[in-house]
Amino acid sequence: MQILQRLLLFLPLLTLGVQAQTLTITHANVINTVDGGIQPDATVVIQGNRIIRIMGSTKVKPTTGQVIDAHGEYLIPGLWDMHTHVYFDSTAGDGTDLVLPLFLANGVTGIRDMGSALDPVLHARDEITAHRLFGPRMRVSGPMLDGPDSHYKAAIAIRTPEDGRKAVDMLKSRGVDFIKVQSGVPREAYFAIADEAKKDGIEFEGHVPDAIRASEAVAAGQRTFEHLIGIFEASSPDETKYLTGKKTVGMFLATYDPALEAGIIQLLAKNQVWQCPTLYWERGQWLVDAIDYTKDPDLAYAAHTWVIKHWPAAQKNILETLDTDPLPIREEFVIHELDIVRKLHAANVPFLAGTDTPAGVDVIPGISLHLELQRFVAAGFTPLQALQTATLNPAKFIGKLSDFGTVEPGRVADLVLLEANPLDDIANTRKIAAVITDGRYLSQKDLTQLQVKLKQIAATR
Repeated sequence: MQILQRLLLFLPLLTLGVQAQTLTITHANVINTVDGGIQPDATVVIQGNRIIRIMGSTKVKPTTGQVIDAHGEYLIPGLWDMHTHVYFDSTAGDGTDLVLPLFLANGVTGIRDMGSALDPVLHARDEITAHRLFGPRMRVSGPMLDGPDSHYKAAIAIRTPEDGRKAVDMLKSRGVDFIKVQSGVPREAYFAIADEAKKDGIEFEGHVPDAIRASEAVAAGQRTFEHLIGIFEASSPDETKYLTGKKTVGMFLATYDPALEAGIIQLLAKNQVWQCPTLYWERGQWLVDAIDYTKDPDLAYAAHTWVIKHWPAAQKNILETLDTDPLPIREEFVIHELDIVRKLHAANVPFLAGTDTPAGVDVIPGISLHLELQRFVAAGFTPLQALQTATLNPAKFIGKLSDFGTVEPGRVADLVLLEANPLDDIANTRKIAAVITDGRYLSQKDLTQLQVKLKQIAATR
């Protein structure tokens, strides 16, 4: 879609709230994401893009600006998806027109992008900040740092330690927010990347590379583990063999040692290494031949080419290269992953909600974040704890608790109004009545119109 057409498509939404205005939400039930308390019948006053006051609705009668009656509705902070790929390989062309708006249509007001083409993702981040592009606020890594044989377009091939240092310096100079490491980074190059990131004052996050032990990644200062990679290996006496040899989920289960698992969990807890397990996608990956994505009720939001071309190709590749164990073994491993997450959580290891969208099969932007929260509950989290992985925890992680993560005076007005209480049932996060993004109010009518437009776009891609 041409730029002019795109602007015309979203112009009514882009212009909402760009000028400083007063927005007052009355009679809302405000959820405290720290302790789960609920302030009933509250009025929330927003000026520009900040919350300025919260008080009882009986104490105020707003006479200026836009007034929203939220009687019976629940107000939560805007949600974050902390593992996305907006401009990634075969889906990169859909990033601006489909992927980014889908996040906001589903209450996701912030994302951490873990691997995208550099120029488009930097441009999108800055244009969204300037309200010239419709999408969630973004923290971005640019291309991933991967090994010399990487098949990803949104990656920089790293062969030597010098390659790693140059890549870190270049990305830092371009203004990325962090460095993302992938599985194929060579051993010595990994340590060079870690060292250069420390020198440059930029954090590095991502996969524990195949050539690195989880304990070494912790010692090197890697801030996150994605997809629980590294923990499986560290829970086996064959960890050293896995550094260079083949590994499958069946092998992980066959060599699993509870004492070794307890040791790596203790280490991660001691160092507060954040976990972004992408549980919804993990289940989809390991059971890729058992889940019929054509039955997904939200399939209309997926680009037509994803459904008929990219997902079948990815499914075939996964079955040939990753999911080579019999289905019952993979089903057992999915349960094993939930058990690992439960143990990590019990040890106070911090968690972030992320989905790997849209890189995964049937991982639809925005929608998949809500399904991820449901997987956290399946792993033993309370609904409040699951909600925290997409609200309070991301704010802590990015060092912006004074801006995000809670509904309080002074916070940025990234908010979601829900028709039902998510603390009763985490699935209620999907019952969205309205979205406020950087102070701009998107009503139920706006969201319905947006959903119609996004389905039309998806059908033509």
